[in-house]
Amino acid sequence: MNGLIPAIIQDSETKEVLMVAFMDEKALNLTLETKKTWFYSRSRNKYWMKGEQSGHVQEVVDVYTDCDTDSVLITVKQHGKAACHTGNRSCFYIKWENGNWVEYSNPVFNPDEVYKK
Repeated sequence: MNGLIPAIIQDSETKEVLMVAFMDEKALNLTLETKKTWFYSRSRNKYWMKGEQSGHVQEVVDVYTDCDTDSVLITVKQHGKAACHTGNRSCFYIKWENGNWVEYSNPVFNPDEVYKK
């Protein structure tokens, strides 16, 4: 692995895609060692464990790589109701329909309260 790679996070039971984030070798190793998902934040220039602030942690079930080893798919047990920092279950709640983006937002928590913005 050289640099950052995309990490697709999928619910192990429902197969719902919860989020996509970036990992480097250190974040992947932390994920494998702790069985919790760890990522590298490009905007904050730091490592973070999913759920460290919200409590909505992801317990790793399986880790796969693609044939080029330049992305990973991680199946998880999502603890808490949401994977998205917006308070939604999944980060993928905006859908292209009939020439427009339609937001199907149904937050399960208030991000302003959780992240103290």
